[in-house]
Amino acid sequence: MTLYKYLKSSLSTSFPWGGAGVGLVFLLLSCARMGSPDGGWYDDIPPYVVSATPEDKGVDVRAKKVTINFSEYIKLEDAQNKVIISPPQLEQAEVKATGKRIIVELKDTLKENTTYTIDFSDAISDNNEGNPMGNYTYSFSTGDHIDTLEVSGYCLNAENLEPIKGILVGLYDNLSDTIFRHQPMMRVSRTNGSGHFTIKGVAPGTYRIYALQDADGDFVFNQKSETIGYLRDSIIPSWKPDTRPDTLWRDSLHIENIINIPYTHFLPDDVTLMCFQEPQTDRYLVKTERKDPERIELFFTYGSDSLPVIRGLNFDASQAFILEASEKNDTLVYWLTDTTLVNQDTLTMERTYLMTDTLGALVSMTDTVEVMPKVPYEKRMKEKQKAYEKWQKEQEKKKKHEEKYDTVMPPEYLKFKVNVSGQMDPYQRLTIEMPEPLAHCDTSAVHLYCMIDSLWYRVPHETVQTKVRLYDIKADFTPGTEYSLEIDSAAFKGIYGQVSNTFKQGLKVHSEDDYATLIVGVSGVGGDSIVVQLLDGSGKVVRQDLVDADRNAEFIYLKPGSYYMRAFVDLNGNGIWDTGLYDADRQAEPVYYSPEEVECKAKWDLNRQWNLTARPRHLQKPAKLIKQKPDQQKKLKNRNIDRAKALGIEYTRKTTGVGL
Repeated sequence: MTLYKYLKSSLSTSFPWGGAGVGLVFLLLSCARMGSPDGGWYDDIPPYVVSATPEDKGVDVRAKKVTINFSEYIKLEDAQNKVIISPPQLEQAEVKATGKRIIVELKDTLKENTTYTIDFSDAISDNNEGNPMGNYTYSFSTGDHIDTLEVSGYCLNAENLEPIKGILVGLYDNLSDTIFRHQPMMRVSRTNGSGHFTIKGVAPGTYRIYALQDADGDFVFNQKSETIGYLRDSIIPSWKPDTRPDTLWRDSLHIENIINIPYTHFLPDDVTLMCFQEPQTDRYLVKTERKDPERIELFFTYGSDSLPVIRGLNFDASQAFILEASEKNDTLVYWLTDTTLVNQDTLTMERTYLMTDTLGALVSMTDTVEVMPKVPYEKRMKEKQKAYEKWQKEQEKKKKHEEKYDTVMPPEYLKFKVNVSGQMDPYQRLTIEMPEPLAHCDTSAVHLYCMIDSLWYRVPHETVQTKVRLYDIKADFTPGTEYSLEIDSAAFKGIYGQVSNTFKQGLKVHSEDDYATLIVGVSGVGGDSIVVQLLDGSGKVVRQDLVDADRNAEFIYLKPGSYYMRAFVDLNGNGIWDTGLYDADRQAEPVYYSPEEVECKAKWDLNRQWNLTARPRHLQKPAKLIKQKPDQQKKLKNRNIDRAKALGIEYTRKTTGVGL
C-alpha cells in the first residue's frame, strides 16, 4: 500500500471535504519532514555533493581556492584534525563550512604535475538531523591526470601494540635514509581510533613510508620527543580487481542475500608501522627539593655515570652526605649525616654537573643554590614541644588517677617496613625498608624460624643490603610452612641516632595446592633471548621469564586467575624492553601479544604453544587490554523504516518524498 492510498482511505472518513483534506495533510507533512510530533516522515537522507569548483578530479588546475556545494545545509566537525590535505601544507590551509558549501583556501604554492587530495573523512553531516555523509575525498591535479593509487595499514605503539590515533603517516619518493630529517613528507594521512590510515592520490613509483607525531607542524622528524615509525624496506603501490561480500538485509534481523561486489583493491593494504620515541638522553636539572630537613633531592631528565660535585658555601660538604641514587642516576638523594646541618634552615652550595647544550653535547655546568626545608627549624621545635606537653599532661592525668605513669618520655624508635604482611609466595622476596640510611646494622639480631611438627626451628638465612635503605632476607621458603621473623631491639640504628624496637611477625607460605603451573612454548621468531610476560586484566606485568630456543617459559606457583601473555625479543640481552634509534637504524625490540586469555586454576598444570607471528600484529592485542578504542562509526538512523513498518506500508525514498 502506498502512502497516498493509506492516507486517502484513513483520512477521507474523518474529513467531509475528502481529497482536499488529504492535500492539506500532504502540505503539512511536507513542512514537517525533519520529524514532527504528529508522526511525519524524518529527513534520513545524508547530504551529497551537487557541484565543485574546480570540479572534483579536475586536471590542469591552477586555482588555490576550492568550493564544494552540497544538497543541503551542512556542518563540518573538527576540521583541524579530521581534514587532511595532501601534499601536506606547511602554511595551514583555511577550511570553513558556510550554509550549503565548504570552502578550502590553500596557502602554499601549488606544485607542478601533482595530485591534490582533500580527505574530509567522516567530518561532514547535514546541519539539522546530523545525517553523516560518510567518508568523502575531493581531488584535483595540477597536471594532466589524477593519481589514484592508495597505501594503507596501521600504526601501533611498539612497546604495547596499542593503536595510535592521530599520528601522521607519509611517503617519500626519495629513498635516502636522511630524508625524514630534512624534507617534508610528499603525501600524508592521519590514523583513526583503530590506528588505521589510508594515503590517497599516490602516483606509481617506489616509496619509503614513515609515521610522525609532528610536534611543530613542519612534517619533518627533528625532535626526540616526537613519536616516529618507519619501514626499512621500500614499498611499491599497485592495484588489482577484486570482490568483497556485501550483506543485503530484509530487516534489522533477517538477511535477504549476500552478494559479491567488485572493487579496486589497492596494495599494500597491510603496512604496519611500529612507532616509538627515542631515548630521551638530553640531560637537564629539573628541580632541587628539600621537603624534609634531612635530605636534599636533585631531579635530572636523564642519568649520568658522572655524579655532581657539591661544594658547601656555608658548610663543609666533604663528609656531609650519604648519597642514595636511582638506578639510572637521574634522581639523587643526599642524606645529611650531621644533625647540625639538618637543623640549619639554609644550606648554600655550589654544584657542578653535566648537562646537554644547544648542540646536544654534554658540557659541565656550575651553579649556586640555596636549599631550605618546607618546615623551618623553629616551627619543628615548637611542634616537638607541643607533643612533649601533650604527653606530660597524659602522665599527670594517670598519676592523679593513681595509674601507672612514666617520668621520662620514651624515645621514638626507628620505624622500618617489612614488605610481607602475613601471607607470602614461595618465590617472593622478603625485604626490610629503612626510613633513613643506617649507621649500624646487626644482622645477627635478625632471626627466622619455621614450624615443623608444632616445634620451632631456626632457618638458615642471610640478611644482605641491596640498596642504601633496603635489606633482603635470603632463605629457602617451603610451600605450606609457617615462619616467624623476629628482630631484637637495637638491631638497627639510623644515622640520626634512633634505634629499632623488638619486632615479631608471623609468615605463612601458601601451599602448593593454592597455585597453578603454566608452561609456555614459544615459536615463530628467532633470537637467543625472548622475555615472556604474564599480564593481569589491566595489562600490568605480574610475572616474567627469560627463555631461548631450547626451553619453555615456566611459571610455577602461579596464583589462580585469568592472565594475558606478552613477549618481546630481548635483542641486547639486558632483560628489559628497549626503544629504537632512527639515526642508528635501530628499531624498537619486537613485541607480541597472545590474543587469548589464559585461565589458571589451583592445582592445574597448563601447557600452551604460542606462535608469536601467527597473527598480524594489529590483530594480536586482546580487546580487553586496548585502551585506545575505535572511533564510533557514524550511521544513518533510518528512522523512516520503523515509521513505515508501524504504518504497515512499504518504505522507499519515494514513499516519503524526503531528499528528492
